[in-house]
Amino acid sequence: MRAAQVREARLRWPVPVDLEARLAGCTVLAVERRGKYLLFDVGSGTLIVHLGMSGTLRWFSQAPPLIAHDHVDIVTDRGTLRYNDPRRFGAMLWHDASGGPISAHSLLASLGIEPFDARFDGAWLYRASRGRRVAVKQWLLAGHCVVGVGNIYASESLFRAGIRPTVAAARLSLARCDRLAQAIRVTLAEAIERGGSSLRDFVGSDGSGGYFQLDCAVYGRAGEPCRVCAAPVRLIRQQQRATYFCASCQPR
Repeated sequence: MRAAQVREARLRWPVPVDLEARLAGCTVLAVERRGKYLLFDVGSGTLIVHLGMSGTLRWFSQAPPLIAHDHVDIVTDRGTLRYNDPRRFGAMLWHDASGGPISAHSLLASLGIEPFDARFDGAWLYRASRGRRVAVKQWLLAGHCVVGVGNIYASESLFRAGIRPTVAAARLSLARCDRLAQAIRVTLAEAIERGGSSLRDFVGSDGSGGYFQLDCAVYGRAGEPCRVCAAPVRLIRQQQRATYFCASCQPR
């Protein structure tokens, strides 16, 4: 990296004041992902990036003129990686190598398993759900058991598994956990194939929107007939998040 240019440091957490100095002259050794965090390993430490609700990272071989909300540029010999975030709810943080492995960072240490990890299955969900009295949908969204199951995908996965979103996680049997683990993987795989879900301003790396939401079984379909049994899809609120389900296909 030749330089880092921070024009707006007031993101979800303040961009470190010494970030430009830490990145100048570094070489990116690896780029990984953990949950929704992008991790740029430069040897001396790791740049942690979260896109929040509206952030984007765009690569330019020749950087175009700045537009509104272009907050950070990372300039290399081959081009510029530009971070734009209208709501400024994303993050750009630094984890120094002297602080131990990146997995120990406070933002990452409590994250659950990746849904496509070979270890993720019904038995994993069953063990993790013991003693958890919180509603199963809220438990999934928390990300402490498994990451990547956002609001849309939680509703869709629970529908596929035939589990009502309000059921306490601890009440799930091993058989229902098996169905849920499989449903999560199938739902996420289909969403990836469809380019994700675009409800507001999300676009993929090529600027195109996602289309998974067009085929949702329950999400966004309150009052419409269930695609399986024709009963009306219901809408409730759980911790201010919209939850959609079919009372017939998802019994208590």
